[in-house]
Amino acid sequence: MKRHYFISDDLDDLERIEEELEQRGINKPQIHVLSNDDAAVDKHAHLHNIESVLKKDVVRGTILGLLFGTAAAALVLIIGYLSKLPETYTWIPFYFLAIVMFGFITWSGGFYGIQTPHKDFRRFQKDLDEGKHIFIVDVEPSQEDIINQVKYEHPHLSDAGTGSATPRWVVMGQQNFKDITTSTFP
Repeated sequence: MKRHYFISDDLDDLERIEEELEQRGINKPQIHVLSNDDAAVDKHAHLHNIESVLKKDVVRGTILGLLFGTAAAALVLIIGYLSKLPETYTWIPFYFLAIVMFGFITWSGGFYGIQTPHKDFRRFQKDLDEGKHIFIVDVEPSQEDIINQVKYEHPHLSDAGTGSATPRWVVMGQQNFKDITTSTFP
């Protein structure tokens, strides 16, 4: 899948475009809006806002913290092994210090990530600060023509480039979940 980014300052127009895309065969989980004004996006029933936690680099920061935390914990245990202090005293302080180092560094990575915009959205920070909205569409190669038609029919929608998309199995899983819940629990 390929991700297309567009910039607009009109949420009503983005809602119309999303409805057109859905009518042409692009599923709702493939379409998102990134905005600093979440309340305005929520007022538009058809717009699919990006979750707040996904706007930040929490996952990436936590994973990096986890890696560094694991390395720090391993280093504490290696130092304990090489120093031969546990033979004199006990391994308990080394185990405890390794656990504390692992937990603190992992937490610090997540804390850093929650303060940092997601790596895919950093390039749009200036536009977001100016009150614009980023319209994101993940498409399969067979759906590229639909995107080209939308670009042609809506010339005021600024093309902001492409990027890597959410994996197809995640998008289709979201769509299947929606289908099951709407048909089973109407």
